[in-house]
Formats: sequence, structure tokens, C-alpha cells
Amino acid sequence: MVCNTCGARAVIRMRQHRLSLCQAHYLAWIVDQTQRFIKKYEMFSLEDRILVAVSGGKDSLGLWDVLWRLGYQTEGLYLNLGIDGEDHYSVTSLAYATDFAQARQLKLHVVEVKQLHGQTVPELARITPRGRGKPCSVCGMVKRQDMNRTAVELGFDVLATAHNLDDEAAFLYGNVMDWNIRQMRRQAVVLPEKKGFARKVKPFFRFTERETAAYALLRGIDYIEEECPYAIGTKQIDYKILLNQMEEAQPGSKLRFVLGFLQMRAEGYFPSETYEEDGLLLRPCPGCGQQTSSEGLCSLCRLIEQPKKEA
Repeated sequence: MVCNTCGARAVIRMRQHRLSLCQAHYLAWIVDQTQRFIKKYEMFSLEDRILVAVSGGKDSLGLWDVLWRLGYQTEGLYLNLGIDGEDHYSVTSLAYATDFAQARQLKLHVVEVKQLHGQTVPELARITPRGRGKPCSVCGMVKRQDMNRTAVELGFDVLATAHNLDDEAAFLYGNVMDWNIRQMRRQAVVLPEKKGFARKVKPFFRFTERETAAYALLRGIDYIEEECPYAIGTKQIDYKILLNQMEEAQPGSKLRFVLGFLQMRAEGYFPSETYEEDGLLLRPCPGCGQQTSSEGLCSLCRLIEQPKKEA
């Protein structure tokens, strides 16, 4: 297997692109493609301040590395969720994120979920009906609110997350299976800023998990390899396995699936939610101050307050 660019020994073959590349050309390809996606989807400019959500994993650290190499104004955000059982997941992942930032002299903001909400994510999951069993739904709610809150309060123009093609395809597949139209309307590469909400972007959405892992490995980026212990056995993992089986038989199927959906959105079949058109009024939550369409507390504050009412 040789590099299609220079004829040297290739380190990766991407069947969906009919492309094989050596180490140097692959690392350059990832950077060039990311810049192309940023421009194509009008994500941000060199003048914007970008907050990159990092978990200590390959995708988020790889994204931060690429944006840093491209010269964007970036700082990192690590949410300490308090997932610290026998494997000390949060402690370990924070160490990787901290080491990455220090090695490149980049600024990393660390937000402690327990300080903000009085409980870690596993503790919140145990005391709330929605999170009993697996805390993934609680975790998602906490991360969405706390990432946005931090971006807005610190004055960042953009919040960048490292969702990859596997993430996007699995999320879309699950919503199609359930015909969850509301969630499909919320799935986008760019969510524009509005009052109380930062612009949200996904520069890595067209790269597979294999491609982001290869980038981190070839760049020498140290990252936590273990999955979150609560992710094991979730529907998202099952969906990824099914989609990978289809990808093996039909290279490019995941990319066609996601890009086809985005094309349908562009043609108006799944328009993004607009609060004015949908008759929703945004107002500050009396509990946390974040914008919400609820008449009282936002969904996260209601979740936290529920056990107190039952006590």
C-alpha cells in the first residue's frame, strides 16, 4: 500500500475516499480537510475566540491540536463530571487534557460539576428518576448547559465540540429508528448563536473515529483510551457497531447517510428549531439564570430540585 500523493509507504487507507496516505500527507490532509469544512459551513474565522470542549480523548484533543496548528484563537474547557470509580476516569482524563494544554502553552478552563450543582453526575443520576440505571441522559443535559454557560460567561464567540462521523451517524440512526423529529431538527453542523447561547460547531463531523484516532497516534498525542464506564452497553454503542458493519460492506455509507440528511435539512425538510416560529419564548431560569423555554425552572434545575421535593 503506497501513498497516493508521493508513492511512499502509506500508513492509512480510507476506502470511502479511495485514498491511501503516508504519515506526513495524512497529517496534512486532516488539517486541510478541517479547514475546508470550517470554510464550507461558515463555522468561524480567525478573529473569533473559540472554546474547545475537551474530554482527554482522541477526538477532542485532536481537534484542539488541529485548530491550534491552523492558528485559531482557542482555549480548552474540561468539565469534571466526577466519574471517579475504581478506574478514576475523570481524574485520568483531566490529567491528559492538562498535559496537552501545558505542552502547547494553551489555556485550559476546568469546571467542577459538583461545585456548580452540588453533586457529581453519578450522584445526580442516582437521586433522580431520569438517571437511574445509567446516567447518560443526565450527563448529556449537564454537559450541554455547563459548556454553553461557560462559553457565554467567558465571552467566547464559538463553542467547538469534537463529534465525529461515527457519533453523528449513530445519533441520526437512533432518531430515525424512533422517528424523533424534534431531535433530528436539532442535529446540525452549526447551531447559530442567539440570546444566551453561543454558536456551536462540529469541525470533525466528517472524520471517522478511526481517522481521528490515527491522527492522534501519528501526532504523538497522549489521550485516555478507555471509554467512559457508563457508555458500555448503551444504544449509541450498539448503533455504531451496526453502522460499522454496513460501512465494511459498503464503504462510504456512513458519510452518505449523514450528508444526505444535511442536504435534506438544507432543502427545508428538517429545519432547525426557531423559538419565534415555534411559539416558544426564551426567559432566564430563576434557578441558574440560563435561558430556557420553560415557564419556570429549566430542565436541569427541575432535575436537581425533584429529589428535594420528594424528601
